[in-house]
Amino acid sequence: MKAHKVLPERAPLDMPRHRVNERGQALRQNSVSFFYSLSTVFSRLFILLVTVGLSSYGIIEMHGVLSTNSITSLQWVFLFLFSLNFIWISFAFSQALLGFLINLKPRLIKKAETDPAFKTAILFPVYKEEPGRIVAAIKAMREDLLKQAPGKYAFFILSDTNQANAWLAEEKAFIELFETQDENCPVYYRRRANNQERKAGNIAHWVTNWGGAYEAMIVLDADSLMSAQSMLTLSRRLAAAPGVGLIQTLPTLISASSLYGKLQQFANHCFGPIYAEGLAAWHGLSSNFWGHNAIIRTQAFAESCSLPILPGKAPFGGHILSHDFIEAALLRRAGWGVRFDTDIQHSYEEAPPSLTDVIVRDRRWCQGNLQHGRILLAHDLAFPTRLHIFSGMMSYLSAVLWLSLIMVGLAIAVQAQLVRPEYFANPSLFPIWPVFDAERALELFIVSMAIVLAPKLFGWFAALVNWRRCRQFGGPILLTLSTLFETLMSALYAPILMVAQFGVVCHILMGKDSGWNPQSRDDGALSLGQVTRAHRGHTLFGFILAGISYGLSIEMFYWLLPISGGLMLSIPLSWLSGGAKRARPFTIFGFLRAPEEKRPSAIVKSLLEQINNTPKQEPIDTPLICLDQHAGLCKWHLAQLPLIDAPKPDEFHAPTVTAEWKIRHASSLQQLEKTLEPVELIALLSQESAVKQLKTHGLVKHHD
Repeated sequence: MKAHKVLPERAPLDMPRHRVNERGQALRQNSVSFFYSLSTVFSRLFILLVTVGLSSYGIIEMHGVLSTNSITSLQWVFLFLFSLNFIWISFAFSQALLGFLINLKPRLIKKAETDPAFKTAILFPVYKEEPGRIVAAIKAMREDLLKQAPGKYAFFILSDTNQANAWLAEEKAFIELFETQDENCPVYYRRRANNQERKAGNIAHWVTNWGGAYEAMIVLDADSLMSAQSMLTLSRRLAAAPGVGLIQTLPTLISASSLYGKLQQFANHCFGPIYAEGLAAWHGLSSNFWGHNAIIRTQAFAESCSLPILPGKAPFGGHILSHDFIEAALLRRAGWGVRFDTDIQHSYEEAPPSLTDVIVRDRRWCQGNLQHGRILLAHDLAFPTRLHIFSGMMSYLSAVLWLSLIMVGLAIAVQAQLVRPEYFANPSLFPIWPVFDAERALELFIVSMAIVLAPKLFGWFAALVNWRRCRQFGGPILLTLSTLFETLMSALYAPILMVAQFGVVCHILMGKDSGWNPQSRDDGALSLGQVTRAHRGHTLFGFILAGISYGLSIEMFYWLLPISGGLMLSIPLSWLSGGAKRARPFTIFGFLRAPEEKRPSAIVKSLLEQINNTPKQEPIDTPLICLDQHAGLCKWHLAQLPLIDAPKPDEFHAPTVTAEWKIRHASSLQQLEKTLEPVELIALLSQESAVKQLKTHGLVKHHD
């Protein structure tokens, strides 16, 4: 293969930096039909009425439970926390109910489509990912696109990898893609020397250098997969809606092998469409962006989405971490419609494989979502946009509210049991008795559980009455058993996640930064020792909670057992959550079967074939020795340099200077590898002159 730079000619677009507070614009004309607008209004009215109605009922009932005689200060705190939580679950229920009702009716009106005159870029941002999986996905998608849309798409692998061994592993794996290059669907590769602003900066770097040649871009994640038909549909719909800046698909989960992965995958396939229909209905043209599996109008993104830099230090200042919500907000503020099309099939992603992996991911997501509080009250944001931002924050703050509610309820019980009540604390002719209405409390508890579990019931019923979907889940019996099992396991895992998220929120509020780590792509199997170290605090807290409640009353013990039980079992539950072997019994009996598992779609089948045909690549522990042993890789690596954002020859760059000094004083390549710091090794590999010095000083073979 001829070693040449695998990048097209630059086609820059200007991307001006925006401020938090700027003037907004009205939606562009012809963005949406009258019927679509009317449907959105009715959907929002439905959500409002159901949420307000249910919330009012719950708050009034809880007030009645507590106010048999008079409400104490601690009970007022309990009522306040209960009200916030009940409003939140009522809002979630209203969206699921709306989605369920929409799901029952046939889809009569199809969204407008027209053949696009433009070419679309498919962006693959990667950061220290397993390159073999990316190669397999691109091969599968490229093969599909060459059949259905030759000349319409181009792939860009946008690497932000900042470790030398991972960088060379990427190049070694990706060379195969360029050896089979086809101009009707080319694949390009670019690694940034400076990964400032993380994924948002990675995308922005592409826009400002090559975005001018492509009117649209489909943004994927490292674990994403889309069929050619899905991408064609996205391009056609964007072409038919000149006022729309972004169209988000509903990604479904695939390739889960662990128990926790299968639980998420089943829930995503069975319950996810119900939630998604409800969200799409009331979002209208003010929808959200999840960072991947979506098409974006490049010019609109360039004009609107250079994110503001927040004043102050991390975790709340600096660059915005969770960029996707804010990019959708800025697009909408600039007058571009943001749409969520739930009917586009064969859009996929993968899930974290274990409970501990979810907790690690939540650490990063939580910081990003809480950081959004700095933007929640920004000027001229659409009201649905503010709800998206607030919902993202509440997805983690709700853990604080629920745990606080439990602890306050426990404190009330302790107070009633151990503290002598002051029956005449205030001047009064009658004593104040600390009592509550137990029968009314039980009724409210049943209603609350019904509201929480109803979305699962909606998803189960919607799948049950659709015989084709029901068969994909294994038939009505397996569908029902899987739904019950998923509900039980979710109830056990929920308190562990609640306590973990509470700790994460406190950690961030204390000012600690989360860092930036890639998501785990293996089966999540951890040893019992690793799991014990991760969850011993949760286990101890569960036993303390159970002990206190048992000491107060057996009724209180049983009341809190769904929470304390999951915490006490957190170590075995977490151990069971990861590992393909541990999930095998559930797979054998057909539990948690997902539609794509038994009969995968053509694109998923193609991906699996490509993965099986792609040899496992050995990790590169010594990058310089690897380059010395692989002349072709060395030539190809040098052909990609210098990068656009690499240090200029006359610019002082300390790691490059020290690396060159170590080259001159090294006795062998092995000795040089041991003495180089990671930043120096990256600097060496980023400079063609530095790599060639290895030959000058006799450390490597001749690579002409």
